[in-house]
Amino acid sequence: MTQRARIDADGPEPGGPTIDAGSELDPVHPMKLPRSAIAVPATGLTTAEVAERVARGEVNDVPVRSSRSTTEIVRANVFTRFNAIIGVLWAIMLLVAPIQDSLFGFVIIANTGIGIIQELRAKKTLDGLAVIGEARPTVRRDGEAAEISTSEIVLGDLVELGPGDKVVVDGEVAEADNMEIDESLLTGEADPVIKHPGDPVMSGSFVVAGGGAFTATKVGREAYAAQLAEEASRFTLVHSELRSGISTILKYVTWMMVPTSIGLIISQLVVKNNNFKDSVARTVGGIVPMIPEGLVLLTSVAFAIGVIRLGRKQCLVQELPAIEGLARVDVVCLDKTGTLTEGGMDVSELRPLDGADETYIRKVLGALGESDPRPNASLQAIIDAYPDSEEWRCTESLPFSSARKYSGAAFSEGDGDNSTWLLGAPDVLLPAADPTLGEIGQLNEQGLRVLLLARAAGDLDAADVAAEARPTALVVLEQRLRPDASDTLAYFADQNVSAKVISGDNAVSVSAVAGKLGLPGAANTVDARRLPAEQTRMAEALDANAVFGRVTPQQKRDMVGALQSRGHTVAMTGDGVNDVLALKDADIGVSMGSGSEATKAVAQIVLLDNSFATLPSVVAEGRRVIGNITRVATLFLTKTVYSVLLAVLVVCSQVEYPFLPRHLTLLSTLTIGIPAFFLALAPNKERAQPNFVRRVMRYAIPAGAIAAAATFATYLLARHYYSGPGALDAETSAATLTLFLVSMWVLAIIARPYTLWRVCLVAAMGVAFLIVLVVPWLQNFFALKLVGTTMPWGAVAIAAAGAGLLEVAWRWVDRSCAGVRPTTNSPKNLG
Repeated sequence: MTQRARIDADGPEPGGPTIDAGSELDPVHPMKLPRSAIAVPATGLTTAEVAERVARGEVNDVPVRSSRSTTEIVRANVFTRFNAIIGVLWAIMLLVAPIQDSLFGFVIIANTGIGIIQELRAKKTLDGLAVIGEARPTVRRDGEAAEISTSEIVLGDLVELGPGDKVVVDGEVAEADNMEIDESLLTGEADPVIKHPGDPVMSGSFVVAGGGAFTATKVGREAYAAQLAEEASRFTLVHSELRSGISTILKYVTWMMVPTSIGLIISQLVVKNNNFKDSVARTVGGIVPMIPEGLVLLTSVAFAIGVIRLGRKQCLVQELPAIEGLARVDVVCLDKTGTLTEGGMDVSELRPLDGADETYIRKVLGALGESDPRPNASLQAIIDAYPDSEEWRCTESLPFSSARKYSGAAFSEGDGDNSTWLLGAPDVLLPAADPTLGEIGQLNEQGLRVLLLARAAGDLDAADVAAEARPTALVVLEQRLRPDASDTLAYFADQNVSAKVISGDNAVSVSAVAGKLGLPGAANTVDARRLPAEQTRMAEALDANAVFGRVTPQQKRDMVGALQSRGHTVAMTGDGVNDVLALKDADIGVSMGSGSEATKAVAQIVLLDNSFATLPSVVAEGRRVIGNITRVATLFLTKTVYSVLLAVLVVCSQVEYPFLPRHLTLLSTLTIGIPAFFLALAPNKERAQPNFVRRVMRYAIPAGAIAAAATFATYLLARHYYSGPGALDAETSAATLTLFLVSMWVLAIIARPYTLWRVCLVAAMGVAFLIVLVVPWLQNFFALKLVGTTMPWGAVAIAAAGAGLLEVAWRWVDRSCAGVRPTTNSPKNLG
């Protein structure tokens, strides 16, 4: 008989308290159940009682938000500081200048629209995936257990719990069978708490051992789960180096822009006695390009597209920066069970010890299997192999605990005899000198998993129950290797990402599995019980070895911390409750979709299809997003630098600003906007590097300075060359040609290494500018017309000199950063 069958069969205690439908509500807190009205029958609520509670609104109907609302998305993309600045400037230009000088405003509308559309698409994908990955607790109603949606739980529901289950609403324990609950997500205390009937349970905690049931006392927004669910699954743009770096850049740009803009306004409107509208147009033309507004939008779009791409591969990204984090990972810690191996196991052999009767052992194993209502993979294999004996009755059970490493049960055998049995890790249940361990070691070396069946002499709840246990049989289990695990490990090795297998199983067995999968360093196996506790020495052992067995949950957490102490960016994968502590502390936590609710709650990434082979796609997507944003950021910031410097040079020289907004809109579109969009979506496999701001600015500053110097030199030379009516237009055209050519050279450097599509992209931008110069109506529209041949060729010559300086400057920056890995923007390594 199973324990669950006994529980279900029990009715409410005679005379036991029940919930009175008309009196259980607290008038002050209508969604809370008062202490005096906690108890419900063991059969749970009736259908009629559930309907009454739903009618009164006593239901856990807090929507699980996997993304920002549509209103929030629109507001976040439209109402930004830089959109406000540009909006004001656009309104001014619409009043004082032709429509072609207001094109920059339409570009902002287009970019903002793209951002909104992409985020809405990402929202739709995430909302759908979140439903797939949503927890479905087991609730007992009318005496029957059934899985329901979290949002269907009502006040007073009896919710069943087993190992790995998350407590989804607040409540009070009604039944407990050696139930241990981890409340570390709430209190930070890692040690599990043993719960007894009457004890409170908080949503956000989870069961690590045993089982039972609790009565829901807080639902809806009263429950802590409502807050936790929103924080765990929201479409968030939380802290990341990339976003904080961009914010830092924009802050400095703002500081530079304000005084420069004031100086430019005074110079153009006061010092120079020009046409008022023309002066306003040129002033705005100097201010607008200082703002790298497209960089923020492009970053959001790149992240959103990344989430959509991963969503199509059944990968739920619960926090956007997880994409960036995986791109920076250099160590991935893998749990063997559920990650390298499939969840299922098969019993391959049963070896009786000391002449034990195999028929009797089979009855013991069958009874043990039926004693646990929520068997793990090992016990499920035993259940499949050995049917339960109807005569045996379980009188007491001890669920498996990863910290204890064994389970047990006491039985009445039907003939009047009673017995107590333990099933678990042989090296825990046997003394160190036992000769049976040698036999087990040989099996472990073949990659087989071995459990020891032992007969206990004392009571299950005795602290030393395992000490006097008599070995009776070895149960040999064969694990199913994931067919995609070998290729995935090879991918990580090829990408210079170290893989560490960290498992609670026997070290030799884990090493055998890792060896079958071709893990580099699989022979370097360590029994974690011999690992030094001191962090520095532990980190040295972790760097030197690849496979670790007999790792406790706390050790997994310590090992992650030790790796991080040596500067590693650590990803941790797992699916069991013993992985939760490590998943929480790792830089990136990755959970399997079939894993426990606890692991899915703390992981940033959930592989809904349980495919370990999805991880390379996640890493590749992160590297593509981060590497390409770093690449195109140089384009945007080069424009900012040369715009600020040109404004400063104009103010100091007391000359007219050379450009109208239409000129810089054209240049920005051809040398930044269109190319950046395509480059941001290109493949990029290089691991992301730290110090984003420093790496981008060390290229953008010299590039912007050279572009500004070359452009201003052409402008001054043209001012001396041209005279008379129309001179300013000719000067502007010559300066525009130089700035375009230098900017194109920056684009050409960033587009390296060249592929056919990148060459075509750069060439297409050049052809587009040439078309503007030769088509009459485009000449008039953009006010660009080269006069004569001497000055235009002079502009080309100055641009060529600037391009040469760019090559020298960027190579000098590479040499000055000797010892630092080249960045994605380096001419040496732009792939």
